[in-house]
Amino acid sequence: MKPRLLFVCVENSCRSQMAEGFAKALGGEEVDAHSAGSKPSGIVNPKAIASMKEVDIDLSVHTSTGLDAISEGEWDAVVTMGCGDACPHVPAKRRLDWALEDPKLLPPEEFAKIRDDIKSRVAALLSELRA
Repeated sequence: MKPRLLFVCVENSCRSQMAEGFAKALGGEEVDAHSAGSKPSGIVNPKAIASMKEVDIDLSVHTSTGLDAISEGEWDAVVTMGCGDACPHVPAKRRLDWALEDPKLLPPEEFAKIRDDIKSRVAALLSELRA
């Protein structure tokens, strides 16, 4: 059974979208990755789309959704990213909180640093889940 991963931030437009993109790219068919927002914006941030395009991941096909749109059941890992108290409880075997700055107002080079940090964290999580 492949691990189910959920990445959650407030708007589901930057951080959680990038994490989902990396999980799918790095985990391939061996992972079931999704993202959601506690207060979804309804769009994926164009800066996130552009930044991920630099690493050959297409977020233009993603949509910004809320937690009410995710499938029910327990997740193997739920990762929250800066939504704090705004993130309701979602059943999970493992819960992580990655304290990541919201990059939406940052210049491209700072945005890319957060993108690369997310990639490293997702790769480490996938490695732990495979062990």
